[in-house]
Amino acid sequence: MLIGELAERAGTSTRALRYYETHGLVRAARSANGYRVYDEAELHVVREIRALLAVGFGLDDIRPFVACLRAGNTSGHVCPDSVAVLRRKLAEVDAGIERLHAVRQELRDQLTHAIALREETCLRLRGPAR
Repeated sequence: MLIGELAERAGTSTRALRYYETHGLVRAARSANGYRVYDEAELHVVREIRALLAVGFGLDDIRPFVACLRAGNTSGHVCPDSVAVLRRKLAEVDAGIERLHAVRQELRDQLTHAIALREETCLRLRGPAR
């Protein structure tokens, strides 16, 4: 299939496909007239790339998944190098969640403090109750 068909079937742009190719993730043969020609396996590779990009993986992180697919596996997630990347990314996400929890608690504490100060200020400005 030509680049336009692959882009359409994979839900991406021809520019993205050329970018993936430049980074060694997608392979194209060349026709006699110089057009890029992709086989059906590249559609699976591109879908895998897009799915991983969508959840925050970088191109370097994606390489083991593509290599796993090229080794004949039906999923890019089953090879040891891919599993290692998944574990590392999960640890990064967990650490990010912990940081966000800490930020959330700090914001809650600041809000509680701000509300308490505001109430004190309002009471002082009103003066004694009559």
